[in-house]
Amino acid sequence: MRADEIPTREHTRAPQHFRARVRADGAEGWPAEPGRYRLVVNRGCPWSHRVVLARRLLGLDGAVQLAETDPVRELIGGDHHWVFSEETGSPDGVDPVLGIHALREAYLATEPGYTGGVTVPALVDIPSGRVVSNDFDQLLLDFATQWRPEHRAGAPDLYPAHLRDEIEALSEQMHADLNDGVYRAGFAPSQQSYEQAVSRLFACLDLLEERLSTRRYLVGDTVTVADLRLWPTLIRFDAVYHGLFKCNLRRVRDCPALWGYTRDLYQTPGFAQTVDFAHIKRSYYYGMPGINPTRIVPAGPDEAELGTAHDREHLGARPATPA
Repeated sequence: MRADEIPTREHTRAPQHFRARVRADGAEGWPAEPGRYRLVVNRGCPWSHRVVLARRLLGLDGAVQLAETDPVRELIGGDHHWVFSEETGSPDGVDPVLGIHALREAYLATEPGYTGGVTVPALVDIPSGRVVSNDFDQLLLDFATQWRPEHRAGAPDLYPAHLRDEIEALSEQMHADLNDGVYRAGFAPSQQSYEQAVSRLFACLDLLEERLSTRRYLVGDTVTVADLRLWPTLIRFDAVYHGLFKCNLRRVRDCPALWGYTRDLYQTPGFAQTVDFAHIKRSYYYGMPGINPTRIVPAGPDEAELGTAHDREHLGARPATPA
């Protein structure tokens, strides 16, 4: 859906088009080589956020470069595109490393004549300027497993082999009902589709509330990719989804375990540093005139509340070491 369109059909998320993998052994032609790739993200995007979190927690800052797009997509040739701007560190609106203004230029360099959607995050090969992958979930998993030689000392194992089945089963439900569910509610074209999406969404939140009432993290006794898939949605919920997307049966602040969990991770080194609420709210409220035609960006909620005591230490898990 274009940013300025009023929803007229059910929300569906298209599969990612570029899905090559960067592997430790370079088996697909893309080795995990420090300094070779540039990760293009948008700070408002929760799918970008989970990959940015992995990069930060694993200490890959020096191995994989980061480039940020403007909070709001720019209208180019009838479509809205992620672009680089001075606001996000690109003088004259051109990324200083890739030498492009719009991310779509890297897409076209990879596949001339490409007419599909342009999404973030996207991992771009710096020497060729080609997109290696825009598959946010595989990028997350590969950062956790294929870049191990570049992980910092003490980095968490975000994808432990013995917990993967449990992580994936829970993640599949969260994706369908919550991570993507907020969009199905926000972009619902009818009352019925909206009510169905909201019902599933809050049923999922209720299950997560129960789960997190007795454990500090979603799976196991430390942070895993399951947490990195959930937390970007929770940190945006009260600020964006509750109001703009009409997911307003409850706030995260009204759910004791979920709110404590959200604050616990926010106060864990590496998490808060990846959050930019001004960017997040502008990306959604200003960047989606189809559902917010006034483009007014709200003042709240109060970010300082994320720094209040969470009282979850008694659950006995091992917090991630400082990032």
